[in-house]
Amino acid sequence: MKPLEPLEAGLKAGGALRNRVRAVLFDLYGTIFISSSGDISVAERNICNKKDEKLEKLNILLHNYAIRLNSEEVFKDYLEEISRVHSRLKSEGIEYPEVDIEVVWMQVLGMEDLDSARRFAVEYESVFNPVWPMPYLRETLECLREKGILLGIISNAQFFTPLLFQAFFNATPEELGFERDLIFFSYQYRQAKPSGYLFEEAKRLLLRWSIDPTQALYVGNDMLNDVLPAHRAGFQTALFAGDLRSLRLREDNVMCRSLKPDLVITGLQNLTEYINKEYGE
Repeated sequence: MKPLEPLEAGLKAGGALRNRVRAVLFDLYGTIFISSSGDISVAERNICNKKDEKLEKLNILLHNYAIRLNSEEVFKDYLEEISRVHSRLKSEGIEYPEVDIEVVWMQVLGMEDLDSARRFAVEYESVFNPVWPMPYLRETLECLREKGILLGIISNAQFFTPLLFQAFFNATPEELGFERDLIFFSYQYRQAKPSGYLFEEAKRLLLRWSIDPTQALYVGNDMLNDVLPAHRAGFQTALFAGDLRSLRLREDNVMCRSLKPDLVITGLQNLTEYINKEYGE
């Protein structure tokens, strides 16, 4: 992985908090980590029918694993397997399903060894969606922790997602201050955003600390996947507009047209500024 810089999105920070914040929960890709693809699922669909340097890298990856398959065929089978799993889960009543990516790769590549499939999945992800921490991430987390604010994550993610914290900070999410019971990764529940399921689970668990939803702030870069379900769960919301690649305003989506986040922030440092105001600092 190589350092990445966020691209200015052209929005201005603004808004106001409605209540004193006692918990902050974050989206991950595009919010606390720069995502070079912006949206991996969209990026993959765009690659499918054209020659792309990432397919050349996938050929190298396949060769390294002694897999004698063509990258274009593998990529096509990979997308079709994800679609097949999604269809099955939808038939079971899950509106926004999530796959278990290592199982997908075992099926696509004919692998029987789970560890090999997991290693392949990590290397594939590093090719197709390189990431890097957002500026001021660690400082923001430390500032919030110092105020006694609980930290959590609600993110569309896979088994390798927690490894990013280890890779960049040599620490687990918990060691960086995230509360174990407030970390919700979609692959663990087979449900992905914009489903409200993960947000409702977070709302339920916040009651352990006697935290009302209006005392929790959710921060994400996507009006549909982040702001909408958080708003429906009763959370305060902050739209992260700090990187053009991943900002999703969803202005053409009927569910988002009249939706307004409480805050718009253009960098994680804005978050601490708004919360400091609420705390009279």
